[in-house]
Formats: sequence, structure tokens, C-alpha cells
Amino acid sequence: MVLHGGEPLLAGPAGLRRAAEELNRALTGVCALDLRIHTNGVLLDERFCELFDEYDIKVGVSLDGDRQANDRHRRYADGRSSHPQVLRALRLLDQPRYRHLYAGLLCTIDVANDPVAVYDALLELRPPRIDFLLPHATWEHPPARPDGRATPYADWLLAVFDRWEAQGRPVPVRTFDSVLRTLDGRSSLTESLGLEPADLVVVETDGTLEQADSLRTAFDGAPATGFDVFADSFDTAARHPGMIDRQHGLAGLSAQCRACPVVGSCGGGLYAHRYREPDGFDNPSVFCADLMRLITEMDARTMPQRAAAMTSASGDPGAAGSLLTGAQLDELAGGYGSARTVRALADEQLNVNRALIGEVWARAVAPDRRARAAWELLTELDGPAAQAGALDTVLAHPYTRPWAVRCLTGGGDRGADGPAADLGGLAELAAAAALRAGLDEPVPVPVRDGVLRLPTLGRLLLDGCAEAVVRRPRTASPSAPRAAACGCAGPRRTGTGSRCAGTPSR
Repeated sequence: MVLHGGEPLLAGPAGLRRAAEELNRALTGVCALDLRIHTNGVLLDERFCELFDEYDIKVGVSLDGDRQANDRHRRYADGRSSHPQVLRALRLLDQPRYRHLYAGLLCTIDVANDPVAVYDALLELRPPRIDFLLPHATWEHPPARPDGRATPYADWLLAVFDRWEAQGRPVPVRTFDSVLRTLDGRSSLTESLGLEPADLVVVETDGTLEQADSLRTAFDGAPATGFDVFADSFDTAARHPGMIDRQHGLAGLSAQCRACPVVGSCGGGLYAHRYREPDGFDNPSVFCADLMRLITEMDARTMPQRAAAMTSASGDPGAAGSLLTGAQLDELAGGYGSARTVRALADEQLNVNRALIGEVWARAVAPDRRARAAWELLTELDGPAAQAGALDTVLAHPYTRPWAVRCLTGGGDRGADGPAADLGGLAELAAAAALRAGLDEPVPVPVRDGVLRLPTLGRLLLDGCAEAVVRRPRTASPSAPRAAACGCAGPRRTGTGSRCAGTPSR
């Protein structure tokens, strides 16, 4: 439960105490209550902090950076700066007796502000976490883009990201952590990114139940559901078409979003930011170009570190940190696990495999044209949902991890720069994934000791050649991935018996 606004501290200590008492009374014995409040901090004093300490109410504060940044939008009606009052409130929250209440800082981006100066000013206040929000905008009322720049918000965030990275990530930043988590196949931490269903209901002060209040920026009355707390339940509100639209994940996005290679991280952006007449919310975010650049740049800049984090220096995947929650680990330790927990375990193992393969490529020494083509195809497949699903099936095959670990631990021949990775495995994975995805893509694959290996599909005995080209016959059905054509390519191997004529022995 988040007490929000407007400015909720205007309710005063007595009003907030009554809210805390009623919520605790109603929910005690029903569920755990995580009660929070979000404020601009101007009115925060010891009276409020004592109340929040009594009811364990966590406090988030909105602050847009240093005084110059803050004063662009957060002055009193008479022109005075509110910055000194907010700093006073944050110094109070940072005292040892109240520090446990300090939830973090929320900063709305204004590209007119210096990004590094804003970040540094927030960091000086020792927040437990920081979040950066894109300003509300729609296709009908697009965001400011100074000098006609295509991606000013991505540029702003990337400047902060580089500073954050250079400092060793001294504080969690929800925007960056969400992107990095989704790049590794995990859930987002915010409704504005990722494909997780949105499960938020707003209770207005008059008791009406509404969708996310950000929808007010789309058109007048956009958040309305027609329900209220006096006559309707939250379950009823959850069945409102607008609520359901935000719980369909990938299927609920526009066709352009569903085909986008970064949709798993972007998730179409904040729902409100997709609005455009006459097709409503069936559009990408108005910040689409910014989100694309931010995600692809963060992916490129952190790929080696993310891969390394998932494996030890020896290539042991057991060194990876668990993606399972403590409760899920307890389930598995007890010998049982729910379907959700088992899926999470499978996803964790898949993420380890992905990281190991990324590390194999990162360490590759002078990869040949076959390996480069295979890596490019794997990257291409890791995009549209149908193809990514085919790729995941292949990467989850038991063959994948032992091959990758051998490459990383020196199972291959040694070269001048250390162990030579067996990059032929990349071609085998790419060919199998391409067949499963229904692509008519010829993939050169090595034939080793007379055997062509296609993980998840089987082995073909092709005595007498060193390389084969694997592709789906044009008449093959997407549901029949085994209908693969194999043609001999490259130099013939000598001393291995009959020459391959493109027909598998088995």
C-alpha cells in the first residue's frame, strides 16, 4: 500500500495515523502489510517520522537533483525554492533513528538538467536506492526533444549509467537494475519496463477505484473504471478491460512492439506513454527510440561483465548467484516445488547457459567466418518471441553447458593465447535453433568424426566430409523441424571412407 498524492503529508499526522490504524486493523491476520508513503518532503518533520516509525511506514521522496534542477519545476507559488526544505527532510531521514524508514529518491528526468550533476547531487544524500522517471508524454503531446535530437532521454540516462558504472554501482538504481535484470531473463522492478503483468489499483480519496494515475496524461477520464470501494471489490476492478489489457504481457502489445528485439526489456514502455488517436494504446511508447537506444547500449556495455558474473574464473556455473527467491529455494530444499518455482529454476539454468555462451564468444580468439555467422544468427534469433522460444529450447539442451564449460576451462586445443574454444558448437546451436524457428537460413556446421550434431534434433552420420550446410527444405512445415536438408560443403575429409553425397546415413 502506497499513500500517494498530490502531497499526502497535507493530510496531517492525525489523518495519516487513522489511515495506518485502519489498514493494520483490516489486514492483520489476512496478509502482511507493506505500507509506504511518497512525498515531496517539504512538510516532513519529526512528528511525521515518529508516526512512520510507529507503523513502520517507509518513505520515498521526490527530488529532481541539485537546487538548479529542483527549482525548474518545484518552486513555491511566490517563487521561493523548495530545495532547502527537502534537504532538511532528507537529513532527518538519514539520522540513525529514522534511517530504516528511508526508502529512496524518485527523480523525474528533465533533459535541460545536467545528468551527472543531478545524479551526483542525489548520491550525496545517501539514498538506499534511486529511480529515474521519464516525464509523462503521449504521441498526442510528445516529450521535449531539444535541438531535434532523436534520443535525448537515452543520452541523459546513459550519461548517468556510465557514471554509476564507473563508481562501481554504489546504490541500486531501479531503471538500470530493471534493464539489466530483463536482459538476463529476469523480471523487471518497475511497471514501465518488462513484460510482467501490471497489478496496480488506485483508490482515490472519494473511494473510487481507478487504473494507474499516469493515465490521466492520455485523456480526461482515462483511468476511470466506474467502480468504488463502497460497492465493488478489488477483484471486480481487476476485471476491468483496461486492467486486463495491462496483464497480457507480450500478447497485449502492438505488432511493432511484438516484433522488436528488445521487447523483453522494454515491454512497450509505460502504458500511458503509448496513447495516440485513433488507436488508443495499441502503439509503442512515445519514448520508443530512447528505450531502444538505452537498452541496446546497456546490453553492449555490460555483456562481458554479465557473462562473467554468471560463471567463476574457472567457468564453473555453480558460482552464479541464484535468481530464485529464498522462499523458492526453501521449497526446493524440502523436495517439492510449485510450478512457478520449477519454471524459475529452469529459467535460472537457462540464464546460466546463455551467460556461458556469451563468455565463450567474448573469449574467442580470431573466430573464423563460420563462427561469426553462427554468432550473428544466434543474436538475430534472440529477438522476436517465437524465434527466442526456439533458441531457448536449444540452449536448454543438456549438451550446451558441458560444451561451453569445456571451451572456457581449456577442453580444446591450446593456442598462443590460451585454450582454443570449440566454436563449432555455436554453429550446431544456431542451426538447430534456426530449424526450430522455421527459418530458411543455410548454416554451415562442422561434421566431426563423421557426425553432424543438431542439439534437440539428433545426429546425422555423414562420413567423408568436414562441413555440411544445414537448412530447412522449402516444403517443410514449421511444426516438423526434423525435416532438415543437409548438403555437403567445404573440403572433403580424406581417409574416412565414402564421400558424402548429401544424404545422411541415419
